[in-house]
Order: sequence, then C-alpha cells, then structure tokens
Amino acid sequence: MHDRRASPRWTTKIDVDYRTEGTFLFASITDISAFGIFLCTSDPLPQGSRLQLRFAPPQRFLGDGEADAFELEGEVVWINDGSEGACGMGVRFLGVTAAEQRRLLDLVRAIAYLDEAAAN
Repeated sequence: MHDRRASPRWTTKIDVDYRTEGTFLFASITDISAFGIFLCTSDPLPQGSRLQLRFAPPQRFLGDGEADAFELEGEVVWINDGSEGACGMGVRFLGVTAAEQRRLLDLVRAIAYLDEAAAN
C-alpha cells in the first residue's frame, strides 16, 4: 500500500476533546504529524466532517516551552471501521497559522526524539 502522507507520523497517546455541530466528544490521538492526526474512537465521523480540536501536549514532550493547548480546526479525510487496525479517523489540520505550525513541528520532533531514544 502506498503511503501518501507528506510527512511521517509518530505513535503517541494524547487526549483530545473535539467538537462538531454542537456535539462535544473525547478521543485519543494515537499518531501525529505536523499536518494531521489519527483519532482513536469507536464512533468515527463521516469523511469530510469538520471539527474543532483541543489537545495539550503532555509535559514529557515539552522542554522549557509553552504548555498551551492546541486549538485547531480539522477535517476527517479517512475513516477506519476497525476491520484493519484501530477504529477511528484520520484528520488533517486546516487553517494552521505559522506559529501553530512551528509548535506542531516542535511537538512532533519531541515525540520522534523520545521514540528513537527509547528504541536505543
């Protein structure tokens, strides 16, 4: 299977609150890149759904940096019903500012670094 992602995703576990059409939901981010996430949920939204995401990086991924939560818009680009891996949905970030993009890159780099350090 060909991977069309523009950047690699890294395995993680970050709690996330998300909202769509007035409904508030909770899930876990199980992998992340600077451009999107996979939300592990037993009730994925349909492809094309827009959602508001809010998640805070765990302290272990932060140096002396800010611990402010990310508040981003996203769009469901694919879903997995659980027949092949974890049930959930792939979400790409929309309308990310340059500052948010830098923070996301810093978070992803920290996750990648800790993941590689644990493997060695």
